Amino acid sequence: MKCMNKTSSAPGSPPPSPARGWKAGVGLVLLFALSTGAGWIFERIGAPLPWMIGPLLLTATIFMGLAPRLVVPNGMRPIGQVVVATQVGLAFSPAALTMLADLSVVIVGTALTTGGCIFIVALVLARLTGMGLAQAFLSSAPTSPVEAATMATEAGINPMPVIFGQTIRLAMVVVILPFALYAVDGWPEVARTPVSLDINDPHSIFFLAAVGAASAWAFRTMRIPNPNFMGPLTLAAGLAVSGIGPAPYPPVVLAIAQIVLGTWLGATFKREIVTSSVRLSLASIFSALLLLALCSLSAVGIAAISGVDWRTLILGAAPGGAVEMALTAKFLGQSVVLITTFHLVRIFIFMPNIPWIVKLIVRHDRRKQEKDCKS
Repeated sequence: MKCMNKTSSAPGSPPPSPARGWKAGVGLVLLFALSTGAGWIFERIGAPLPWMIGPLLLTATIFMGLAPRLVVPNGMRPIGQVVVATQVGLAFSPAALTMLADLSVVIVGTALTTGGCIFIVALVLARLTGMGLAQAFLSSAPTSPVEAATMATEAGINPMPVIFGQTIRLAMVVVILPFALYAVDGWPEVARTPVSLDINDPHSIFFLAAVGAASAWAFRTMRIPNPNFMGPLTLAAGLAVSGIGPAPYPPVVLAIAQIVLGTWLGATFKREIVTSSVRLSLASIFSALLLLALCSLSAVGIAAISGVDWRTLILGAAPGGAVEMALTAKFLGQSVVLITTFHLVRIFIFMPNIPWIVKLIVRHDRRKQEKDCKS
């Protein structure tokens, strides 16, 4: 029997051809209208992160049930990232930087602990699914689905299970974590505050948008990891620390950014991927839950040692994206700057190192596979 390459096997049949032309445009408009309605409903019932979770759940249901020939372009996600990153950067005051310096040991320690949890879960996922360890690691690593897929392709690894695993992880963290904290602390009044449509300073909005777009382009040109978040955040933080930071985005703009992010994430759930491999789907869900549990338990332990609030550390150690966790922190009334810093430190520690770690694991996988084939 011929040995198969675990890292290159693709699950299922190819998806249907996407809609094109005016039909695609009308479909996208209708989809975002429905997502906005879902966000409004979730806000009215007091759900956490309503403008992201509502669109995410609705869009995932549509794409999983009907499997439409509609594609939400990957270019939509950077729009939400740039808006959120710029908003977060404006919160970096001199006092906030002093607080971050005082907690530097806790922040770095949390990042390293989260990394250890990720390796444990990658081993479990590889054992459950039979996929290569490199593929399992990329499915669990703290990065975005698009970036993980790119690194998988460059390493010669089939990206589809990686995208699916990353999407499951990100979606479950975004949905489960806020509700879990709600279950402990109760439903805060902030959840029922409606989003105002008033825009008092449109010039500030255009200025912030220009700052975000230009800095994202600059960081992408310099090949800095996660440029759509790191660029706007860095420049906006510089403006805030210098004392010349503009007024932040009004709530309606931040809500629109969340609708874009939630809709894009929900649209990545494809029926043909899930139904093609029930084993992969169940294993991805289990590994995401395991990773969230391990990171949360580690955070509680670090909180007991350091004296930092356990809620802050759980959000800081959560295996979600920096954008999504910044929004969660803002909504739950936690320090956005502090929690964002937890995730930025983790990004700076892991993102530059993921490619060579993956190459090292790929070599290990291939040597092990060759040994198994010979035996």
